[in-house]
Amino acid sequence: MNLRPLLSVSTWFSVGARRRPEGIYYWVFTPFAVAVGLYVISAATFIIIAPWTLTVLFFSGIAALGFLTTGAFEHSISTRPTVIDIVLALLSVAVGIYFGFQASEIVERIVLLDELTTWNIFFGTLVFVLTLEVTRRSTGLGLTALVLIFVFYNLWGDQLSGVLQHGKIDYAHFIEITVFTTDGIFGLPLRVAATYAFMFVMFGTLLQACKGGEFFFNFAAAIAGRHPGGPAKVAVISSGMYGMVSGSPTSDVVTTGSITIPIMRRLGYRGAHAGAIEVAASTGGSIVPPVLGTAAFIMVDFAGVEYRDIAIAALIPAILYYVSIYSQVHFSSLRLGLGSLSEEQIPRFIATMRNGGLFFVPLIVLTVALLKGYTPTMVGVFGSFTVLVVAMLKSETRIGLLNLFNVLSETCYRMVPVAGACAAAGLVIGGITMTGLAGKFAHVVYGITDAQMLPTLALTAVVTIVLGMGMPTPSAYILAAALMTPILTKLGIPTMGAHMFVLYYAVMSALTPPVAVAAYAASSIAEDNPLYIALLAVKFALAAFIIPFAFIFGPELLMVGAATSILFSLATAIVGLIVIASAVEGYFTEPLSFVTRIILAIGGLALVAPNIL
Repeated sequence: MNLRPLLSVSTWFSVGARRRPEGIYYWVFTPFAVAVGLYVISAATFIIIAPWTLTVLFFSGIAALGFLTTGAFEHSISTRPTVIDIVLALLSVAVGIYFGFQASEIVERIVLLDELTTWNIFFGTLVFVLTLEVTRRSTGLGLTALVLIFVFYNLWGDQLSGVLQHGKIDYAHFIEITVFTTDGIFGLPLRVAATYAFMFVMFGTLLQACKGGEFFFNFAAAIAGRHPGGPAKVAVISSGMYGMVSGSPTSDVVTTGSITIPIMRRLGYRGAHAGAIEVAASTGGSIVPPVLGTAAFIMVDFAGVEYRDIAIAALIPAILYYVSIYSQVHFSSLRLGLGSLSEEQIPRFIATMRNGGLFFVPLIVLTVALLKGYTPTMVGVFGSFTVLVVAMLKSETRIGLLNLFNVLSETCYRMVPVAGACAAAGLVIGGITMTGLAGKFAHVVYGITDAQMLPTLALTAVVTIVLGMGMPTPSAYILAAALMTPILTKLGIPTMGAHMFVLYYAVMSALTPPVAVAAYAASSIAEDNPLYIALLAVKFALAAFIIPFAFIFGPELLMVGAATSILFSLATAIVGLIVIASAVEGYFTEPLSFVTRIILAIGGLALVAPNIL
């Protein structure tokens, strides 16, 4: 028996092949996708829909679209939906119809007192199966396998002995909690996907369709292209700007990396080196305000904090992250003797701003709306509307009605992995609630760390990265936050700090070996080993593994405290990260000795996180 396919990373974390609807399928898919998109937009703006109903119908529509446009396997060769795909899509629609008609009865029923009907259990089981399959197709087998482990624990954990044992849970009870309440599949994560996340994904898709991504690249090239390591610095800036609105490291790598990686290679960068810079820069986009990513939207309800406060708290860590990457790229370029872009490749700054400078307006609108205290959903609406207005001012960025429909359908497709991941995470959360696993897990953690803060933080970082291997960032954050943030807050860490700590490592799981999904996305462009790309990406993103500890022990980095203390902490942290970057690359104005590098690294750490040492 050949076990190599089972041991392959690509087997466990590959996703189904994407199919572009063509011919008659385009005219079936697009109107349906537009209808789903308009439904979500209407619910966000002027139609009042019960949260559970909104979430159920959203899942029904997105799952149906997912089955029609995502093949069963990575190498599926069919360019059209198969019979199985169509059946699964129709079953997804049937789920929406059933629960839509039963919504009032289901919402009003008393959990654990009103028994489920046979049809309830049938459609509940159908939702469970569809969730697993759409998750497997859109995010890979890794998350699906993890969900199944939790499901087995829920149903048969009473057979265990010791601290992890729980009371017996029968199948009807399991279906009731995970499907017919807001503690399961149709709970908080999927509700966030159907509101906040959808609006911001639409904002990013619309900005890209109006050539906003092209402007960001030209802007980065205009300001950094002439410096040593110009193409790499352009990658850092453009990927950060694009990632800020896309919120997906893998999508960012594919979009901007297809331009920046070949340019870096032509100017002397090795494939792995170029790919690693792109991966590190793209991954950081998910921690840059004002958009951040889906996980940050989930944090709003999960942690009970305002999105505005999350965006403000994330600002300084994001600045530090990109200062560190930019510094490492600079010192690395000097050490390797790599030059700048040619004059022909560098757009004129004035011309660039004249042609696309108005694309900064939507970002300004987003920021102002956040500071004014609008909900994330309305902020996304304002941002998307502003993009449309700005795009209308120039013929080359203007989009017609058909392209607007395509934006809505593309947004729905991009929501498939988000919805699948959030639905799967809801399954896990429901199981954790039923079994009391969070409290049991806390008991195990305290036994390992003796309730000491630094060891507990280190274990939290490891657990978050391991849980996030091969998963979308929202799933990694949700699972780790459910298990670990209660432990951190009991140690006296503020809620914001605890959740930001988990969020950072959930984001960094996208580039951390051995899975490193963002590195696999870059490997095909860089034509180099994905594991080597991931290892180099960790080096370039080293600051992201230091900064969370720094802001836990120095909350000024999360904008907590007096303005003078915040500015002083920011300044010392910037200097410290530049020093660490020099030590890591072994170069400042000239090559550094080993002893000098060690001294600089220790000194840099003391500046970044003085309260730890």
